[in-house]
Amino acid sequence: MLHIAFIAHDRKKEEMVNFITAYENVFKPYQLYSTGTTGQRIMEKTELQIHRFMSGPLGGDQQIGALVAENTMDFIIFLRDPLMAQPHEPDIIALLRLCDVQGIPVATNIATAELLVRALERGDFGWRELVHKYKPESSL
Repeated sequence: MLHIAFIAHDRKKEEMVNFITAYENVFKPYQLYSTGTTGQRIMEKTELQIHRFMSGPLGGDQQIGALVAENTMDFIIFLRDPLMAQPHEPDIIALLRLCDVQGIPVATNIATAELLVRALERGDFGWRELVHKYKPESSL
């Protein structure tokens, strides 16, 4: 089973909710994760079940990062607000760096998120199933 995370900065939360709502049926079969408020807002508008971590500034980005470091997370949609300084910017950079280290696809805008979801619909994430199959030990 694929593991997918959703993160959105405050001014991007509505955009995230609208996007996830549009693709609710695509995400339904997967294990979903999110930072606190983003996950709550998605669950209020959809029937998706999402494991919610703390909010980003309180460590939620790092909690998702821990799953990335273990190569458990399969892809992330992280709608960042590039025009607003974030108090937890080091955590954000660390998460993106971990995604690069582990080769985890991450979308930081809606255009890239659309491409990842289309790939998910086509079954292009089968290679991640192999990562899980041959992984020595999984935390999930």
